[in-house]
Amino acid sequence: MKGSAHMRMTVIGTGYLGATHAACMAELGHEVIGVDVDEAKIASLRDGEVPFFEPGLPEVLECNLDNGRLSFSTSYGDAAAFAHVHFLAVGTPQKRGSFAADLSYVRQVITSLVPLLEGEHIIFGKSTVPVGTAAELQELADSLSHPGTSVEIAWNPEFLREGYAVKDTITPDRIVVGIREGSTADEVAREVYATAIEGGTPFLVTDLATSELVKVSANAFLATKISFINAVAEICEATGADVVQLADAIGHDDRIGRKFLGAGLGFGGGCLPKDIRAFMARAGELGTDQALTFLREVDSINMRRRDRMVQLAREVCGGSLLGKRVTVLGAAFKPNSDDVRDSPALSVAGSLSLQGAAVSVYDPQAMDNARKVFPTLGYVDSVQEALEDADVVVLATEWQEFRDLDPVASAALVAQPVILDGRNVLDVQAWKDAGWTIHALGRNV
Repeated sequence: MKGSAHMRMTVIGTGYLGATHAACMAELGHEVIGVDVDEAKIASLRDGEVPFFEPGLPEVLECNLDNGRLSFSTSYGDAAAFAHVHFLAVGTPQKRGSFAADLSYVRQVITSLVPLLEGEHIIFGKSTVPVGTAAELQELADSLSHPGTSVEIAWNPEFLREGYAVKDTITPDRIVVGIREGSTADEVAREVYATAIEGGTPFLVTDLATSELVKVSANAFLATKISFINAVAEICEATGADVVQLADAIGHDDRIGRKFLGAGLGFGGGCLPKDIRAFMARAGELGTDQALTFLREVDSINMRRRDRMVQLAREVCGGSLLGKRVTVLGAAFKPNSDDVRDSPALSVAGSLSLQGAAVSVYDPQAMDNARKVFPTLGYVDSVQEALEDADVVVLATEWQEFRDLDPVASAALVAQPVILDGRNVLDVQAWKDAGWTIHALGRNV
């Protein structure tokens, strides 16, 4: 799959976003060097090993290492000598002790790379940053660049969905490029993404501030939509209504849509929680904090669902979890990922354990990452092992493997056939017919 224009480029930062971007740019026919200061990460990628789970990415990585379009380095010097187009893809985690984003990694890229550059260069930022960052980085770059060298900062936000990242990079649903006045960086971006543009992907050129706000606004909207249906789920529980039927009914309105109206344990992961908190923090710095106070409630509804799940588990165990054997199916924040950052599943497992339950956790991909976060939980190697002698089963991540469980065979393994569907994905009648007591958030089943 070759684009019409072949370019040389670097991708700086080879975490989830950077490794995916580098491999997919090579897949589009470009020559790419991925750069990272983490030597272990670079060694792993050079060997064709992706240090996280993302369907389809290992194949793309290996193919482009083999054909020579993709390489990896720990040297900024290599990057500076190789290309005039650079993508900045390092992390912007939440600052310790505050909601704001930590921009130290982003600034480090500019201070390390820019003094080594000669000629004309463009740095396309892909990381999710507080609005105003690009202009600030431009000033920093101007102060560090050699006479006769120009370095332009443009912003090209990423819209990757974990589990679909390869598809989302190669055939994105939109491409946004933010540029300063008088810039022609968008023309370079058109060459980079020629294949997608030819395939009909909308290409939007904005000012820098707008481009920085796009991703965080999209995430704030999605978070609000999930918390909205979870708030309604609280009302459904109190009144005997069914939140799944309700979501189906309002989802038929195409202004609303059914996606992201899955009531349950709520959202987690490395983006939504961090991004909405950073968005609130930035609004406060700009003196517009009232505009986003509703996001505090979005966040709080989301966290409340986890508490409710633990409470439900306690209720079905007769008021105390002490000494109860609880199976938690799922540790990743969502299926098709091994990411446990701010994972509702793992948060619930941890809380159950703190209340005295003997917790067994199983996840098809996220076990190693989960162990690092909660080393004290019990981890098992299969669903069958997880279900053995359980007093209550909690479905916390909607992996297909858990959706497809046979209720009859599962009933034979557990001590008590009680299941809490934290994602509203099981066939309630089939489980009831197999003798299970089933509970779900927002439903009186």
